[in-house]
Amino acid sequence: MDVKQVFRTLSEAAGVSGYEQEIATQIQDGCPWADEIRTDKLGNLIMLKKGQGETPRPKIMLAAHMDEIGLMITKIEKEGFLRFTTIGGFDQRVLLGQEVLVHGKMPLPGVIGAKPPHVQAQGEQTKAVKLEELFIDVGFDCAKEAQASITVGDTVTLKREVVELQGSFLAGKAFDDRAGVASILECFQILSTMRHRADVYAVATVQEEVGLRGAFTSTYGLVPHLGIAIDVGFGDSPGLQEDETIKLSQGPGIAAGPHVHPKVHERMVDTAQEWNLGYSLDPSPYPGGTDAYAIQVAQAGVATILLSIPLRYMHTPIETIDYEDVRRTGRLMALFIAGLDNEFVEGLTCF
Repeated sequence: MDVKQVFRTLSEAAGVSGYEQEIATQIQDGCPWADEIRTDKLGNLIMLKKGQGETPRPKIMLAAHMDEIGLMITKIEKEGFLRFTTIGGFDQRVLLGQEVLVHGKMPLPGVIGAKPPHVQAQGEQTKAVKLEELFIDVGFDCAKEAQASITVGDTVTLKREVVELQGSFLAGKAFDDRAGVASILECFQILSTMRHRADVYAVATVQEEVGLRGAFTSTYGLVPHLGIAIDVGFGDSPGLQEDETIKLSQGPGIAAGPHVHPKVHERMVDTAQEWNLGYSLDPSPYPGGTDAYAIQVAQAGVATILLSIPLRYMHTPIETIDYEDVRRTGRLMALFIAGLDNEFVEGLTCF
């Protein structure tokens, strides 16, 4: 199976935080290498790749969130226009002029509009349009017509196909964090050709964009010995300082910080160097924005590390990655897991 093609499908699918059912089904269909797959009460998709050898085996958790930021209908105006709010941290500056899908009784295409510049008051043209001044137009003429298909509370996603740029670069929506999900699928595909002792639980988590909720509950249920969170990090681009970014095309960022267990960090870096895999060191002094934090503090605590796939233009419709970084991340995780044994895992209780 071509995981890159699966990734394209995942990016273009809908899965706003709290409404991940469709995307979970597509991830399950794209993972033939799992021995067991189930969904928990919150909606997390949990895929198990069993290890070989006698029990007890180390229990490793991989986590990448499958939800995306999106919109929600808040009002249907008498003329049929739709007012909305955001779910997750959208950059509202990029919303004007976007094509969208309103997920009512059936998906309805629409566009986000606002007052044209010709009739704006003096000074308005130099400012970003406020969220409350934007509206969605699906072509209805009145509220009654709209209400037959749409209700307040319906979600909205951007309508965006993945664009192939030069080389292995791709641009599209929801790469945050379906690139992380794809790296897990790449990892499972590689592990299917290797012997590994550890049981590997891969979790496509829900509701990360609104509070890391899926990672909290799934970690509490699995109680892993070691957790690897995979998310996206700020890729190098104009306007950003070099020490704030991760270079694209050089592999994942390996985080260092309060949420990273030092022995796991050392072992991950050693694995990358041993197998000549590209990586960047990613200083992360303020944990809390990724699933790594939720994994680390579950129950009595979990030895955790964060891998970040470099991504440009985060939380916009044209998030951009080098897909080879996704493959490199998956390979690094597979080789790291293949080298684990009980002795290393038991040693994680000591610093």
